[in-house]
Amino acid sequence: MTRTTLDISKIGWVGPLSVVASVVAVQAVRIIAVAALNPKPSFTPLGWAFPVIDTAILTSGAVLIFGAIASAASRPIRTFRRVASVVLVFSIIPALATAKATNWGGSWANSTALVLMHVAAWWVSVTMLTRLTVRKSD
Repeated sequence: MTRTTLDISKIGWVGPLSVVASVVAVQAVRIIAVAALNPKPSFTPLGWAFPVIDTAILTSGAVLIFGAIASAASRPIRTFRRVASVVLVFSIIPALATAKATNWGGSWANSTALVLMHVAAWWVSVTMLTRLTVRKSD
């Protein structure tokens, strides 16, 4: 039987890679959403800058939190996945709130695109951090 443990030394390359991959995933969703929805230019959450900056900063924070959990928790992968899921739920609240900002270009379609961008960043970062840092031992 194999037991899964983390190799904390891998965070040095997995962390930055997960940040970059998350930015790429968010931009892919953004490009599709902008092509499909044609949002007003005043709706800046679907512009280029905000998604890149926000994703890079927040997924960097996720890497730091993963490192802290990995070094302190008895079941770090499960603990991190739970924490990340709670953070995802809270991060979606402001994205949904933009639907009511109609004078700014907000709509339910634009809000849905933002939610999908959040889910993309969450999925990529959580998957990479919890799978690429694993060391299997007997």
